[in-house]
Amino acid sequence: MFDSSGIERDERGIAHYTGLADSLVAMLRETVERFGDREALVELGGERLTYRELWRRAARVAGGLRSAGISRGDRVANLLPAGVDWVLAFLGTQLAGAVAVPVNTRLAPPEVDYVLADSGAAFTFRPGTALPDGEPFAVDDLSREEVSAIFYTSGTTGRPKGAMTTHENFLSNVENVCRVKGIDPETGWQTRNLVSVPLFHVTGCNTQLLLQLSYGGATVVMPKFDVRQFLRTIAQERISLFTTVPAIYALALKQPDFGEFDTSSVRHLSYGGAPMAPALVERIKAAFPQARVGNSYGLTETSSITTFLPHEHSVEHADSVGFPAPVIDVALHEPDPNTGVGELLVRGPNVVAGYWNKPEATGSTFVDGWLHTGDLARIAGNGLVHLVDRAKDVINRGGENVYSVEVENALAAVPGVVEAAVVGVPDDVMGEKVGAVIVADEEFDTEQLLGHLAEQLADFKIPQFLHLSDRPLPRNPGGKLLKRDLRNTSTWRGPLWGR
Repeated sequence: MFDSSGIERDERGIAHYTGLADSLVAMLRETVERFGDREALVELGGERLTYRELWRRAARVAGGLRSAGISRGDRVANLLPAGVDWVLAFLGTQLAGAVAVPVNTRLAPPEVDYVLADSGAAFTFRPGTALPDGEPFAVDDLSREEVSAIFYTSGTTGRPKGAMTTHENFLSNVENVCRVKGIDPETGWQTRNLVSVPLFHVTGCNTQLLLQLSYGGATVVMPKFDVRQFLRTIAQERISLFTTVPAIYALALKQPDFGEFDTSSVRHLSYGGAPMAPALVERIKAAFPQARVGNSYGLTETSSITTFLPHEHSVEHADSVGFPAPVIDVALHEPDPNTGVGELLVRGPNVVAGYWNKPEATGSTFVDGWLHTGDLARIAGNGLVHLVDRAKDVINRGGENVYSVEVENALAAVPGVVEAAVVGVPDDVMGEKVGAVIVADEEFDTEQLLGHLAEQLADFKIPQFLHLSDRPLPRNPGGKLLKRDLRNTSTWRGPLWGR
């Protein structure tokens, strides 16, 4: 399915790409040497930097960090908003040989304090404070096995955990993205990537920013999302690729003057974080006729990309998250003999080294080289991976398991449904019943919804309770639904049908 050349397995059976750079610093240095005068980074409403300027200024940040007493391996937190300074802080940390700790800027102050304390950050980049400045500095002997960054998980259950991301994790993910999207590294310098998601998350940093830095393309950063600016930027900056969540595509296509924006430059676009209706995929293909459309699945613990559904399968298998990337193995833990559903296991060189300061969580999650994702899935005979739920989100309705993602996929295909989430509603008799939170447009019809679902699902899976929301569903920065919030805030209408 994807290019699998240049791969070798180690004594544990884990596949690795051969020929990778030794570190992010080595990768960036090579790019600067090849494309020094090319545009590297654009902050909308702010600066534009070439690769040579990017290196020079990041090296001065590294020198400033060293002068401030930062040594190799020290953790350096980044609280800056998305933009040029965020990138300079991240790269300056790398050049200093330190470990970057990107912090979710949406966290409340006590949550930020927890991340800073847990990581043991020796320095913190903060808004309103000048970047450290010193004599240019760059560590040249970093190895692929060294920890390069600690990304904290979303914390949808309990305290966030710091995923220790090595240089090989980063570099393997970059190669994965190139191969699953069919981007030729030799011509990648021609691409322009629009980052409309947070840089403190692996989707924005690993799969977009670092991808461009690997082959000399330009990264255009939106400090704050606005759908009109998003569309204008595609045209004005001649954007060729981007990744975002399904709701953003739906919002963009609903703009009455969408056809007036020139989108002919777009060659690759992808989505993730939620099911997408086949009809919406078709609309996206029509709106971006020159582009290849794909669906990706990944985790902080896999440095982003794990599986990818390519353009050719994007409509027929819209309920799937695709095939494993070339160096990634997937398996199921204790699959149910009747349904084939089990916990998805992942191994590969993109799987992080464990959780910072959390030996027990590391031991229970990373077992014999396999990452236990906590996601329930089925794997088809052709290798397609179908997610069915988070293990903690399965709805037990009177002894029958209802996998919420299966119901969400069916809801996504109903006319008028823009977004949907399925959660359990407490019930004295059944234990739980199925509830659906829906963001709909003016075409939505409840009776039509029930009729459609009756053709697709067993009756016990059809939602009996409904909450219509007039705002986008709550998600973490990675695009995953915050179902705990929905359970606590939804006002249910129903039951919509019997027992």
